[in-house]
Amino acid sequence: MGTTQLETAPEPKYWHLKTVLSEALDSEFAVGEILPNERELAARFGVARATLRQALEQLELEGRLQRRRGVGTTVAPPRVGVAVDPARHTWPGTPGDDWQPVDAATSDTVPAPVARLLETAPGEQVHIVRRSRVTHGQPVAAELLYVPAATVPDCTAAASLSAPGRARAVLRALQERELDGQDRTVELGSARAEDAKQLDRLPGAPVLVVTTRYVSAGRPAAVAVSTYRADTCRLTFGETDAVPLLAG
Repeated sequence: MGTTQLETAPEPKYWHLKTVLSEALDSEFAVGEILPNERELAARFGVARATLRQALEQLELEGRLQRRRGVGTTVAPPRVGVAVDPARHTWPGTPGDDWQPVDAATSDTVPAPVARLLETAPGEQVHIVRRSRVTHGQPVAAELLYVPAATVPDCTAAASLSAPGRARAVLRALQERELDGQDRTVELGSARAEDAKQLDRLPGAPVLVVTTRYVSAGRPAAVAVSTYRADTCRLTFGETDAVPLLAG
């Protein structure tokens, strides 16, 4: 990582430094490698430590770096390729699904946008399944799956079951139905407090929200709201399997 003159750069110093550092990450560092400390980096590039911190914070936001207490600043692993392919119609929890069931509960209150997608009436009972997705030992996504109780009338998510067991009971009941199709939307959002805790991020951190509606017997049967860390994920489209992609 050589020195670079930043004085005549037209953009802010921290932004130009971020570009230089990003190029060095691609050519000189391996995933998981610890960067030199801030004092060494600031001296090498001839910038104030405040400028360096701005550049490092931007690279962390973009998913290039990870800051871990007690370890230091390390090169982040490649982004996770998240397939968004409406041509593949499968229920959540089918073989090959790498989401892990966390818990399930029943409620008569769901967010208004979800209620509209499900076409449920006020007060209608809905099973809410919480799932998580982990890659490289790091949480990358959290999901809430909403299933109207009327969709799976024979579901018995008994209180005696474990938390993951209750979630699996709802998923098994859902998979007994015939799936007509599904549709998805993707948007940028901010992490809610509960999702932020599960994703090990601060509330308000940027996230990608993928909303999937499942249709059975001509009616909405379930809605999944999947929240992905925007700093670790990249959406992929098409027929091929998703593959990890470099963050830069």
